[in-house]
Amino acid sequence: MLAEHGLDVSVLPATLTVERPRNPEHGDYATNVAMQVAKKAGANPRELATWLAAALAAADGIESTDVAGPGFINIRLAADAQGAIVGKALEAGAAYGNGDALAGKRINLEFVSANPTGPIHLGGTRWAAVGDALGRILATQGGDVTREYYFNDHGRQIDRFSNSLVAAALGEPAPEDGYAGDYIEDIAAQVLKQAPNALDLPEDERREAFREVGVELMFAHIKRTLHDFGVDFDVYFHENSLFESGAVERAVDTLKGSGNLYHEDGAWWLKSTDYGDDKDRVVIKSDGDAAYIAGDIAYFQDKRSRGFDLCIYMLGADHHGYIGRLKAAAAAFGDDPDTVEVMIGQMVNLVRGGVAVKMSKRAGTVITLDDLVEAIGVDAARYSLVRSSVDQSIDIDLELWASTTNENPVYYVQYAHARLCSIARNAAELGLNSANPNLGLLVHDREGDLIRTIGEYPRVVAKAADLREPHRIARYLEELAGTYHRFYDACRILPQGDEEAGDLHTARLALCDASRQVLANGLGLLGVSAPERM
Repeated sequence: MLAEHGLDVSVLPATLTVERPRNPEHGDYATNVAMQVAKKAGANPRELATWLAAALAAADGIESTDVAGPGFINIRLAADAQGAIVGKALEAGAAYGNGDALAGKRINLEFVSANPTGPIHLGGTRWAAVGDALGRILATQGGDVTREYYFNDHGRQIDRFSNSLVAAALGEPAPEDGYAGDYIEDIAAQVLKQAPNALDLPEDERREAFREVGVELMFAHIKRTLHDFGVDFDVYFHENSLFESGAVERAVDTLKGSGNLYHEDGAWWLKSTDYGDDKDRVVIKSDGDAAYIAGDIAYFQDKRSRGFDLCIYMLGADHHGYIGRLKAAAAAFGDDPDTVEVMIGQMVNLVRGGVAVKMSKRAGTVITLDDLVEAIGVDAARYSLVRSSVDQSIDIDLELWASTTNENPVYYVQYAHARLCSIARNAAELGLNSANPNLGLLVHDREGDLIRTIGEYPRVVAKAADLREPHRIARYLEELAGTYHRFYDACRILPQGDEEAGDLHTARLALCDASRQVLANGLGLLGVSAPERM
């Protein structure tokens, strides 16, 4: 079509990007491709859009096209073409929404990584839900994802933890810089159960005994809690192993040899400002001890040595400085800084009756994963934490998320799935199924809305993977559930009374089956159950 007007067809993209217009009267889909390429084509955008619209109108599956505004092309699909979306979803089943954009890419996804000094708090709980969902989403696009937990068992926080356990075992108050809460007393009692003579040991040996057993018990609790939350890891990496193996020393020597470390004021500094960081970072302190970044540097090298193409770190709100320092460390090793991605998660607050929930019964100072699950259950906890972008702070209304009303987003979505399962059971009792449907019969406006929403799912999943935004899946599911509920209210799915089943009933059953499949697929990506009865 462009060639007929003396224009270069190479300016058109290989794949046409379309969006669903907000106003259904504008058509099923719309594209602004004419405005994107008009300058390269040497044509007026609206005139170019008119030529392209005419070409699209002649294509199979297109009912009509029209041009709007400065060059938007509105597209309406023929009923058969829309029906094909339903057939595609049914044929793909659990694989509907999968793609290959990340095929062959090895991804290390590190999340939670809470210190083994206490139960997982709300910030770590958010990362547990978001990280696990992101891992599932990346895998749908062909990514080879390794979920990794960085076990911080090296450093002063472990010393403070062991000192706190000793104090609890002796019946003394927690040290000023220590940890408090019922869990400390519980672990101290368990340490004494395993090592009854621990308190009789010399002070250094006593502290070491409480450290070794206490950390093991605390981490076992963390792993158990995460597993019950539906989150398991492929690798539990011990920070201390980097020091015991000499990996930290080797990494430091490499940077010294390359000239990327310099000595000043008795300490060794990384020239991180040379690679975009806001300041140089101390790697070896003036007392000879390694700074925290030393372990981070060695850990990054270890990940790359294991063959990962992309290393994603999911960190808390107070870790913005890690973005620059980790990318700078990668560059200092001569690596591509883009192999490092750092996601920063904002705070989570719990609210009950309009009042903030301040502290945990068990942990004493923080709200934990266990507290949240006890209050609203695993499904609601996971969904509520994934539903918003991680760069936003969120308030979780415990009364709302524990309710069984349509105001509760997870209930609303799960109820849609259960309702669809009920329809399938009722159809089976009537001897009906969705085999060999005539999907061209689905011409009702509500049917079209539902079909187009189902058709959006693969694009939503691909976008969620590309932007690392699992909340897109949750928001989509709520849209799909709402679109389905409106379809259900407007279109009779099963025959009533003496009415005989016909082709339209079969086609609508197929549409319901496709809707149920997509809801189940999306809930599965979020690690949320898809109940068949509610």
